[in-house]
Amino acid sequence: MTRYDVVTLGESMMRLTPPGDLRIEQTRSFDIWVGGTESNTAVGLARLGMDVAWFSRLPASPLGRYISNRIAQYGVDASHVVWAEDERLGIYFHEKAQPPRASEIIYDRRDSAMSRMQPSDLPANLFKTDEALLFHTTGITLAISETAGETAHEAMRLAKAAGWRISFDTNYRSKLWSGAEAAAGCDHAMKQADLIFCPLGDYQVMYGDATPGAAIADLQARYPNTLIVMTLGKEGSQAITSDGEILRQPAILAGEVGRIGGGDAFAAGFIYAWLNEGDVISALKWGAALSSLKYTIPGDLPLIDYEAVAALVAGDAGGGLLR
Repeated sequence: MTRYDVVTLGESMMRLTPPGDLRIEQTRSFDIWVGGTESNTAVGLARLGMDVAWFSRLPASPLGRYISNRIAQYGVDASHVVWAEDERLGIYFHEKAQPPRASEIIYDRRDSAMSRMQPSDLPANLFKTDEALLFHTTGITLAISETAGETAHEAMRLAKAAGWRISFDTNYRSKLWSGAEAAAGCDHAMKQADLIFCPLGDYQVMYGDATPGAAIADLQARYPNTLIVMTLGKEGSQAITSDGEILRQPAILAGEVGRIGGGDAFAAGFIYAWLNEGDVISALKWGAALSSLKYTIPGDLPLIDYEAVAALVAGDAGGGLLR
């Protein structure tokens, strides 16, 4: 038995969103949320009953404690966080909009505490054979700074040396780096990974236009010893086996209340079923179900009950009124 099922590393920020569909320049108040791709996935896994740890570097301030407290509140072990004196918390603003006006993300994360994380900040005692089954991080952590990227790479090296599996999500962000930079910057991490999540949109920005089938086959050729999983938006998701068979899962339609964090929820559902059942088809279903349910919840975190996900996987369309 291991202490944790999954350990994640990444930056979590405070998200400020005007109420309703107000623009930032109109609003007199903001709704406050906590969001970060790896901590979103960690919370999703914890809600499914897994033992999960998330670590990062946060300012030793009320703002930093607000982040760690919210993540720990939902069952994630945040005790490995590195606390930094006199540093700042990354913040982002989300301006929601209805078509034809586009929603927008505005980052205020430069020189955040997490961007200054270094390999020496890693909790060395954590990376032992009996501590965890899988380590998960994303391209965002590689992109926010050179030292954060070095830290993520060292964490992957330590996890692999301890016999853990490695999960990596490309999670491309155009405001952090270009497609070419992402392709080059993620390559080493993807070579270390046992499981890669790469949305079709990320692939097309990083490598060029391709159909879903051609894109996932190309990734398998680039990373032949890795399970490749690709989300396709409203077309669902797919994975490719070692012998080239493409397995597909349709999307589960949902009312869109909060789409931010939907991909992170998919990763949580997939990892949960992959570790527990070892079946890729089942894992695609769990990913689709958790992602669909996340869309119905405001904020970044997938605050879903296990029973709701299991029912959706089993074919219960959900909805209605529970009494």
